[in-house]
Amino acid sequence: MSLYRIIYSSRPFGYDSSMLNGILMQARRANARDDITGALICREDVFLQLLEGPEDKVKQTVERIKRDDRHIEVRMHVEKEVPERMFGEWAMLHDPAVSWIWTQAEIDDDAVERAPAAEVEGFFIRLRDQADAPDAV
Repeated sequence: MSLYRIIYSSRPFGYDSSMLNGILMQARRANARDDITGALICREDVFLQLLEGPEDKVKQTVERIKRDDRHIEVRMHVEKEVPERMFGEWAMLHDPAVSWIWTQAEIDDDAVERAPAAEVEGFFIRLRDQADAPDAV
């Protein structure tokens, strides 16, 4: 079975800690069921999520996210088959206080729209390299 990776961004609608906790709880449960792993980088101005697993399940998950009114302006950055998982230990790794991705000013200046796939994937490579164990969530 081939592995498929999608990285998308969206703007959160109605962002607060209870909304984020709801998203994480739902994602971890559904991802464990569907053999999907990944990571979520989030702030009040941007969600950046990597999902990986069976292609059909990953694509179904993204379609569900596109229908979720907590996500607006869903934009695909990476869609490809991959030889191995980047976040194989995590149903959904959550990075709550990312200060090393785009600034608010850069987001306001359309950095998300202009970002090349390699830059977006690079954020997750850095996150993976910083997370030393599944307990780091």
